[in-house]
Order: sequence, then C-alpha cells, then structure tokens
Amino acid sequence: MSALCEHLKKAHNVKPNTNGCEECLKMGDDWVHLRLCLTCGHVGCCDDSKNQHATKHYHATKHPVIRSIEPGESWEWCFVDEMVKD
Repeated sequence: MSALCEHLKKAHNVKPNTNGCEECLKMGDDWVHLRLCLTCGHVGCCDDSKNQHATKHYHATKHPVIRSIEPGESWEWCFVDEMVKD
C-alpha cells in the first residue's frame, strides 16, 4: 500500500455549500454524481456528468482534494498527485 500524498493527509471535512452541483443548479441543468471540494465546500458534478464542474473547479482554484458525496461512498481524490484514498 502506498503512502498518502500531503494533500490527502491535510484534507479535512467541510460543509457542502449546496445540496447539488452549484453551477448546474444555477444553469437549471442536471448531473450524474456529486463531488465535494475539501478546501472550500464547493459541490460540483463528476466527470461522467456533461458539465464536469468538479474538475473545472479544480482547474480554476487549484484546490487539490475532492470527496464523493454519493450515498455509500467515502473516497477522496487528489487532483495534483492523482491519488485516491478509500
């Protein structure tokens, strides 16, 4: 098992800003799965969603870690080091 990157080690729980993808809600669009930015609480849609707002949020802000907020999932992903924490 590999060691966690520094971003995943430093990630902490934050409160989601919304109950759905922030940008999709504003656009009146839909999404597939939701991801939570563990830096600021931004909720974005996953890469399987047509708008891919979680990844777009990372590119705009460089906030490194997201967590799935889908029921039954608790994994975290570091964009910088491309590492997952189950």
